[in-house]
Order: sequence, then C-alpha cells, then structure tokens
Amino acid sequence: MTAADRSAPSAARRSVSMVTLGCALNEVDSEELAGLLEAAGWSLVDDADDAGVVVVNTCGFIDAAKKDSIDTLLAAQDSGAKVVAAGCLAERYGAELAEALPEADAVLSFDDYTDIGERLDDVLAGRRLEAHRPRDRRTLLPLTPVERRASQVHIPGHGAAVDLPDGVAPASGPRVLRRRLGGGPVAPLKLASGCDRRCAFCAIPAFRGAYVSRPPREVVEEARWLAGHGVRELVLVSENSTSYGKDLGDLRALETLLPALAAVDGISRVRVSYLQPAELRPGLIEVLCSTPGVVPYFDLSFQHASGPVLRRMRRFGDRVRFLELLEQIRGLAPQAGVRSNFIVGFPGETEEDLAELTQFLSGARLDAVGVFGYSDEDGTEAATLDGKLEPEEVARRLAEVTELAEELTAQRAEDRVGSIVEVLVEESLEDGGYEGRAAHQAPEVDGTVVVYGTDLAIGDVVPARVTGSEGVDLVADALETASPT
Repeated sequence: MTAADRSAPSAARRSVSMVTLGCALNEVDSEELAGLLEAAGWSLVDDADDAGVVVVNTCGFIDAAKKDSIDTLLAAQDSGAKVVAAGCLAERYGAELAEALPEADAVLSFDDYTDIGERLDDVLAGRRLEAHRPRDRRTLLPLTPVERRASQVHIPGHGAAVDLPDGVAPASGPRVLRRRLGGGPVAPLKLASGCDRRCAFCAIPAFRGAYVSRPPREVVEEARWLAGHGVRELVLVSENSTSYGKDLGDLRALETLLPALAAVDGISRVRVSYLQPAELRPGLIEVLCSTPGVVPYFDLSFQHASGPVLRRMRRFGDRVRFLELLEQIRGLAPQAGVRSNFIVGFPGETEEDLAELTQFLSGARLDAVGVFGYSDEDGTEAATLDGKLEPEEVARRLAEVTELAEELTAQRAEDRVGSIVEVLVEESLEDGGYEGRAAHQAPEVDGTVVVYGTDLAIGDVVPARVTGSEGVDLVADALETASPT
C-alpha cells in the first residue's frame, strides 16, 4: 500500500498505550516499540482510556503466561480503544491467535515492528491486517535494524528523516529506538536476542529466533543514555547471556564488556541475568566476582540436578558438578547471590531423580528459587517423550519442592543477618524507611531490603547492616549517609 492510498487517521486519535507482560526482554521490546512509535508521530499515554490504540506486548512462554496475555487482551476491550496483540504469544501463534481472538483488532509479528507506526495507522483506519503464519525463526535472519543518524531517524516506509523526540535513545549505529516507559533507577539492557540451544522443554528459539549479539559499542552507548536518564543499575538481559559474543567471533566479549559498562559515568552497578552453568567460563566467573561495579550475582539456569533428567532435557551437568561450580563462585565471592529455576515432573523423572534435586537444593544455599511443574509445550521435543507423569503427581512434586525451596531460601536470608550489604534505594515508604535491593537481589524475581536511615534518596547506594529477615526479604539499618554514584 502506497502513501497515496492511505487515509491519515486523526492526529488526536494517534495515541497509544503500551501494556507489557512477561520478562525483562519484553520490557525492552516495548520501549523500543514506544520509541519507534513516538518517532513516527504517535503520542504515548499511560491510561488505556486515553488511547486510540492499546498494544499488549504478550508473553507466550508457559500456559499461565498465555492465559494472562489473553485475559489482558480481553480486558483492554473495555477501554474503547483498538486493541493490538504483539510480542511472543502473537509471534508464536499468529493467525491461529487472530482466529481464536476476534476481539483483537490486529495480531502483529516481530516482522511488523520496524513499521509499527504504519501498522497502527492501518488499525485506526479500520484496515484489517492479515495475521502471519508462524515460522521457525531459528532459520530466519534478524529483524531489519532501523538506520539512525545524528539526532534524526530514518524509518522504513517514511522517506524523510524524523527528528528524535526528547527521551529517545541517541544515535549509536544500526539499532532500534528506545523510550523509557517507567521511571526508577533500574533498567534492563538487552545484550542479545534469540537462542541457539535446543533444550527439550523450551519453545523460545522457535519464535524468538537464532542467537544474535548486539555489538559492544552499541550496548555501551545505550548504557550511557540510560545513565543520563537516571538509571543507576543496569540489568543485562538475553535468553542466554553466557553466549554473548559467540556470533561476533569473541567468546570473551562479555568479560570485556562488563568492565566497560561498570565504568559508565552515573552507573553504580551492573547485573547479568540468565547464565548457563555449562557455559560459565572461569574467566567470566572471575570478572563477575572481582570487577568493581559488577555485582557478584549468578542467575544460573540449572533446571534440575539429576544427570539423567538433564540429559533428557538436552542439558548438561549434575548435582556434584553444580555444587562444585557454586563452591568455585563462593571461593571468590563468599556473599555472592545465586538464584535458579527448576522443573519438576519432567517425563521420566523418578523418585531417585527427585531426591537428587532436593539433595542439591539442601546443599546449594541459593538465595532465590523458582519451581515449575512440567507441562507439554507445543512444538517441543519433550512433548513427544514417553514417561509422562500424571498431573496430580506433578502437582504433588511441585508442592513438595516448592515448600523445601521456601524454607531453604528463608534460611539463606536469615544467614545474612548481621552482614553488611549495599542497598540501591528505589522507593520511599510511609513508615520512614526505604525499599531497595542488595547486590544479591535482582528486580522483580528476588527479595527486597527495607532500609532505615536519614537523608536517603532514590538512586543512592547505601551500606547497611542487616538486622532481620522475613522470607527472602531483609531489614537493615544504614551505616552512614549514602552518597550517589
């Protein structure tokens, strides 16, 4: 469709509200979409009732997330705005989702992102967009980047350059724009997109695509921009951060990048999420444990601790090797934070396998644990395996391991009472305290620290002594007046 064929929607209606579900990668995707939309002349609004279009950036990882995405799309209808489904659920199911959910005015693929402004113009004008047929994105090239020059942007299909609105990331080579949708001193920073692993239970590579690292200079430039917008902690996100740089021909790229990010003026600390135990190199462990400004935090994707179960999952390691890895980490940084997720009830999991997992948890002293009961995911190898457990048995094992994990992580938090932690202040509380997180706590997924002190401000890093715990959460007293960094 040419520009002459298009009837321009009313400028007053070209307002959009973004709703983000799922992981931190989706949060970055939403901010990149928001940047593209604003550069294309759309107004961003917080309230769906004030929007001409509501874009729901969906999650399609597990059944609960899919249901939440559908419920959110249906609820958005109440605003009276046009409703658009984007994100992982829309990419994963495409035309199938559009047929099952006629209430949505459009279901967009990742391929629509670079032309998102035009796609929403179509929606406003009542032009029905045909949803895509899902493809295995592992075989596809990465999305076409947006070309940026100086303070202007060239958007595919828009011809002339468009001035960058205030708050959109500055030029840093070929990459999409970004507009922060929330405030606060913490922000995710995307390292890469996609995944090349073939875990039997995971469908993410099929709809997110092959692993593509962002160039280091681009990541550092965005970190500078985030620091200029009040961010003090960078959380590096990707489907597998330990793979960063392999497609750039540099397996040590993350070891080099981390000190560069920590040196960015205004950044107090850098955190890395989602590390594969089998790819955690000694050099990377040393950088994570010893680099000033990089927190010794290990978000390790163990998934299980039984060797036979891990092999069926097409993963590596076992209880002994994982405990040795944790010993190596704590030998360099005794107070390092460690979290992980585990799947129970995987096809063929025996009582002996489950005992290996619980024995590992008892010895691992993890700070945070997520436990999930296995369920079949469309298009995965695990869905075709025999040895499936009855749902009731999966639920029993899930409850057992979850209860153990809660006890153990509460004990780990209690062990920190009396220690000194560095708390990033994120919110003031009505009782005069402040809520924040210590170095061993990632946003959203781990616990928090309530710290008491005077003259504290959002974004300060506060040395504090832990005085108590409740579950995985801590209470602490500031040792001295904090100073922003």
